[in-house]
Amino acid sequence: MTNTAENLTLDWVLGVGTPTRPTTPLKVALVTANGSDTTAGTEVTGGSYARQTLTVGAASAGATSNSADVVFAGMPAATVVGVEIWDSAGSPVRLWYGALTVSRTVEAGDEIPLTAGSLALSIS
Repeated sequence: MTNTAENLTLDWVLGVGTPTRPTTPLKVALVTANGSDTTAGTEVTGGSYARQTLTVGAASAGATSNSADVVFAGMPAATVVGVEIWDSAGSPVRLWYGALTVSRTVEAGDEIPLTAGSLALSIS
């Protein structure tokens, strides 16, 4: 989770202030350089690339994952090294980020599917 998401979660759980729930639908972004807790990565651009909607199941044991495939079609030539999850606010808020287990190099026009269950989201 990003620092922003961690702070929102803590404030909500502890009943502090009035944390704002993220604007849905949440969107998955692909990055060619990973970010950090405070800085976004370098998002893929070009081709028909666009952020894709994330669908998740109810959390269990402090974790959840994508409940449907997330498919990025019409990719530009790129090496994808990570993913980020953003809300859909007018000024989107980055909530999660993470490196792929193995980077993916794609040619122009390829697609990258993230199969159901492959995006693990947890609070530890």
